[in-house]
Amino acid sequence: MRFPLVLRLAAAAGLGATALNVGGLAAPAQGRVADHVTACLVPRTNVEAAAARGGATGLDHPGISAAEQLAIARRTHLRLATKAAGGRRALVARTVPVYVHVMRDDAGGGDVTDRQIYQQVAVLNKDYAGAGISFDLISTRRYNNTAWHQDDQSKRYRSLTRKGGARALNIWLVEAVWLGAATFPWDYAREGAVDGIRVHFDSLPGGSLLHFNKGKTAVHETGHWLGLFHTFQGGCTRLNDQVDDTPAQATPTAGCPVSRDSCRLPGDDPVHNYMDYSWDSCYSHFTRGQDARMDRMWAAYRA
Repeated sequence: MRFPLVLRLAAAAGLGATALNVGGLAAPAQGRVADHVTACLVPRTNVEAAAARGGATGLDHPGISAAEQLAIARRTHLRLATKAAGGRRALVARTVPVYVHVMRDDAGGGDVTDRQIYQQVAVLNKDYAGAGISFDLISTRRYNNTAWHQDDQSKRYRSLTRKGGARALNIWLVEAVWLGAATFPWDYAREGAVDGIRVHFDSLPGGSLLHFNKGKTAVHETGHWLGLFHTFQGGCTRLNDQVDDTPAQATPTAGCPVSRDSCRLPGDDPVHNYMDYSWDSCYSHFTRGQDARMDRMWAAYRA
């Protein structure tokens, strides 16, 4: 794996297949598969932190320029104005249906327990409670397909397995050299068939990825799904992530420093914000501005 991070996976033991798939959509597996995998994912620099969270490009979503940010803002304003003129509005409190897809390999490797999935949803509910967002687990389905497990044929497997409409959060659990990836709400009209988030299966609570096994990857990726940018979007610019109460930030955070200030603009880097690239243990909050942005994006694109 040619990425600037330490990612070592030991050989899995005690694996057995409970569902087979030959080049297509597998029936969901009903049995439980043991998955004894040890791992170490320890980024030591800002570059490695970006690679850990987002892969080779350092991002867990398509890159967005300042011009594109402003175009999205204009489109969002227009959609909200149109809905308001029609007497439509979204409730502040929202319950999001959740569909989890466990993409195991052909031998059943890469499985997680039902308990881990329940714990992951509990983490989402705890971390989004202040934003008035709750998550309701509707179903968990398991597939055995090595290509899908490795996040190959991504658009195919997502379009074949995705459930629900624009309000439904689909979570695909895969194994990759990055921790997560997400779609944005404003892309739903043209990318609805693959809308949702992908996270490393070992990033769920109780997983084996050191510093990234408390379920916060799903929290971070869901933030994108709800319309948030990284806190370091745009670097040291006043546009930044278009949220007034997240100080400008030049680069993603590595680890969990006591404090950090990468820009001359006012304020220290928001290293404890869920939309930075800090360790799971470092994350603690969204800001009021981010809450408000999620409200607007929900009303514009998912309500």
